[in-house]
Amino acid sequence: MAATASVAVLALTACSSDDGEGESTAAPGGDAEGRACVILPDAASSPRWENGDRPALEAAITGAGFEVDIQNAEGDTGQYATIAEQQMTQGCDVMMLVDLQGAAVSVMENAQAEGIPVIAYDRPIAGADYYVSFDNVRVGELEGEAVVSGLEANGVDPAEAVVVYIGGDPADGNAAMFYEGATSVMEAAGITPAAEPPGLWDGEHSATVFEQALTDLGGEVDAVWAANDTNAAGVITILDKNGLTVPVSGQDASVAGLQNVLLGKQTATVYKPFQVEAEAASELAIALLNGESPEADMALEDGTPFIAVDPILVGPNEVQQVIDDGNASYEEICSGDVAAACDEVGLTAAE
Repeated sequence: MAATASVAVLALTACSSDDGEGESTAAPGGDAEGRACVILPDAASSPRWENGDRPALEAAITGAGFEVDIQNAEGDTGQYATIAEQQMTQGCDVMMLVDLQGAAVSVMENAQAEGIPVIAYDRPIAGADYYVSFDNVRVGELEGEAVVSGLEANGVDPAEAVVVYIGGDPADGNAAMFYEGATSVMEAAGITPAAEPPGLWDGEHSATVFEQALTDLGGEVDAVWAANDTNAAGVITILDKNGLTVPVSGQDASVAGLQNVLLGKQTATVYKPFQVEAEAASELAIALLNGESPEADMALEDGTPFIAVDPILVGPNEVQQVIDDGNASYEEICSGDVAAACDEVGLTAAE
């Protein structure tokens, strides 16, 4: 990828070891023996899971000669447990789990009891053997920076600003890290939240709670910290409804998020190229399938080895990188009333 994100402190030292109903993708491997089992959380919270992570993980692991079974729980914690039981019955030599409202905890414990190493992918799971994700505190910091810079660009003193916080699902461990990073930056600038309704990874929910908060604030708001593009989109529908344009943060560099950035409705989005995260997780899974005991230079507070990937803040002038990386197309982004905004910053189709 062009000018891609870097893997921060990724130092996997391969040490030899003597130990040895969502939609599914069960891909056969080559000559090597070993099977990786992957559970994705849903298809609604972000388009990345099915459109990005699934094909990237499958290609890397099968390309190394191993079998991989990738299934999606479709937002159902009961289905998550059922998928795991089926996968382990068929045999798993490593499990890669994206947590869904805590459903991965019992799955992890059952897998570890059978000697199966567990990789917590993208979302932390206390007690996992490894954690691979973007530097989520840094993601939050970038979101906080977008809010502060947006206020300053509008001539609003952050210490006097009316700012609403629309966070993510509290059951998602990443949401707390996004919040930690964002609030550290915003509070340092003097921001205190004027309203902080309960969050979910859900655009309709975000629209509902933000509209209520806006009503309670008498229709006054200077900025919104939204934890991702889906939540930001919900907030923006209410801002549009009330004829308001204020700084709004987000993450995922979704097509809708990038369009809102280009239209000036969202200040920036935090770009997390899934290829980099999937590559790091795949390399780790392959090392484990090869009987190695990788080590990482970073760790979570509970001691879990942590492989962190650096995120990128994307404003209008950085959208081209997302297109060049193949993570969104010019045709998708620059349709309808967004075309003029694309022309203004000189966006072109990827070569």
